[in-house]
Amino acid sequence: MKTEQLVGQPGNTWDRLPSLSGEASFVLIFGAVDRLKDPALFGLVRTMYPRAYLMGCSTAGEIAGTRVLDDSVTVTAVSLDQARVALVKTRIAPGEDSQVTGERLAGELDLDGLRHVLALSDGLQVNGSRLVRGITSQLSPETLVTGGLAADGDRFKETMVLADAPAQSGIVAALAFYGPGLRLGWGSVGGWDIFGPKRLVTRSAGNILYELDGKPVLELYKKYLGKHAAELPASALLFPLRVESPESPDNGLVRTILNVNEDDGSMTFAGDIPEGSHATLMRANFDRLVEGAAASARHSRLSGPGQCLAVCISCVGRKLILKQRVEDETEAVAGVLGEQALMTGFYSYGEISPLAGTGCSELHNQTMTITTFSED
Repeated sequence: MKTEQLVGQPGNTWDRLPSLSGEASFVLIFGAVDRLKDPALFGLVRTMYPRAYLMGCSTAGEIAGTRVLDDSVTVTAVSLDQARVALVKTRIAPGEDSQVTGERLAGELDLDGLRHVLALSDGLQVNGSRLVRGITSQLSPETLVTGGLAADGDRFKETMVLADAPAQSGIVAALAFYGPGLRLGWGSVGGWDIFGPKRLVTRSAGNILYELDGKPVLELYKKYLGKHAAELPASALLFPLRVESPESPDNGLVRTILNVNEDDGSMTFAGDIPEGSHATLMRANFDRLVEGAAASARHSRLSGPGQCLAVCISCVGRKLILKQRVEDETEAVAGVLGEQALMTGFYSYGEISPLAGTGCSELHNQTMTITTFSED
């Protein structure tokens, strides 16, 4: 495996010249919405890497090594020696159940020898948990799915995915990895503190939450947010929910807010919040967020020598908390993975990774999710 990373400069120039032009198997492109909308960008990257699959998305911040960039574009090229990759994509139909979208995407995959799926989706037009459920329902339990939901800073207006074509809204794409020589690792850890009582989800519909303990959820959030209530939905990123199902209370999933409805007092989350589950508000602990990133790196670390690619997908809510110290978490990851790991990735509206307790891929929020790739 060989890797290289380029960072876009103003005027569509780059901080270095590509050295894997004719060799790259795939290229990951992460950037701000305005940068991905540039009609010249796709053509420039295609010229640099004419034989590679190109996949990427819009972000709330780009990860390039230990640096966290804003309003930039990063290009990470990978040349594989033994493994092979393939790219599939689908368009989200208006009003479509996201599980159907995921099933259709997975149906495009060649399942023979499939080892791993790296998926990127529009971050505003899907129910992320149902999308993941649809993808995994078509795959063997041994095939893991990681990835994330595209972002748009803290604006929540438009997200885009790039898949062998200029970036567009309403796209879900997947990069499939094949071959016995591929080595994979993954980790997904949060680091948020629970506060307040555990509450029963008394009314919900998919990813729309109406009531906790029989009371409008938006009213409850405004009570806790105080002066920050006027900044909803962005300020709710600082106070996600931990959701526990009655069947698996030890494997809680963190859910982050995408939108609020003042008319009916509901809140829309990135993934499902089933009726009958229990939900607890969470808040940030700076040191625990950074330690969570390091723990994710320890879980994903691959043994043995050789180049490693680390795709790091963290949540926009973590970035808003860490602010000018956001690079503390990327530095924590680098400190664990070492110099042989080339780090790329982005800040997202949702992270896809197996759940530590079950090994089943799920949508997560407010985590640092890391997928590592190497070859024997």
